[in-house]
Amino acid sequence: MSNTKIGLGLAALGRPDYINIRSKTDIDKSVEAFKSNAFKVLDESYQLGIRDFDVAPSYGLGEQFLMDWNTSRAHKDINLSTKFGYTYVANWEIGFSGKHEIKEHSIEKLNEQWEVSKGLLPNLKIYQIHSATLESGVLSNTAVLMRLHELKHKHHIKIGMSSSGTEQESIIKKAQNVVFDGEELFDSYQVTFNIFESSTFKILKALIAKGKTIIIKEALANGRVFRNEKFQNYQKAYQYLESLSAKYHVGIDAIAMRFIMQYLEPTLVLSGASDLQQLNQNLKAMEFELNENEILKLKSLSVSPKHYWQERSDLKWN
Repeated sequence: MSNTKIGLGLAALGRPDYINIRSKTDIDKSVEAFKSNAFKVLDESYQLGIRDFDVAPSYGLGEQFLMDWNTSRAHKDINLSTKFGYTYVANWEIGFSGKHEIKEHSIEKLNEQWEVSKGLLPNLKIYQIHSATLESGVLSNTAVLMRLHELKHKHHIKIGMSSSGTEQESIIKKAQNVVFDGEELFDSYQVTFNIFESSTFKILKALIAKGKTIIIKEALANGRVFRNEKFQNYQKAYQYLESLSAKYHVGIDAIAMRFIMQYLEPTLVLSGASDLQQLNQNLKAMEFELNENEILKLKSLSVSPKHYWQERSDLKWN
């Protein structure tokens, strides 16, 4: 059996609109309803054995929800991770027409967001650059990197980075070259990896061999693993996923997550569950094993990174 654990990401729990193909659109989108639901999902996650929770300031009120939950529950055995670099600007406006979040990888933004995020200590275990890119220059920003190194040693936390897009491998390679006193700055890498986008497999396996923490996000390809007539190029994939779903008596989500757990064997695969039903369906990934031929077949469903990321950029906030 894989040693990979399932963690909970709060991207869909902390804001009313999210880049995803949501099946439910008739939900109460008030702040009060979202906070109540977030606490229910967090409590159920803990009861079901999840101990790793990931958030970011740009996840609407997700970081505040996690902070309030962390303070009120006072669990000693949980591992929290958050990020810096994106600011949520939609202000809970349903159907907000502009950019919902703005990227800024400056030292000023790092210090500003750290002042809030440090409220997750002492359960804060990983602090990450949110969606590091070559274009933003954050991996060459000496002030930012030195500050992260300072926080790492002062608070005994891991420093990580998340990545997206066609340049994930190049970004990871550049991050590996950031060294202070002979020690790599980055201990943790949060990467998009799923049935359709597995281009970082080799570099992630090498990082795993070095003892790095590997966190997988977007395991369900923002909902694209579920049958959708808009994506004609995935129709054969849908047929195969549905056949495995029927064989193992679990949902497509569990098949998609199980594939990652066995094929890559990362530290964590994040569930992006937005309600209790999704959470319980996701966790069924822990209850069965795919065989070798099924892993190979699922591996063959990958598409080119260029196609995958263009498709993702065309997804609407809803």
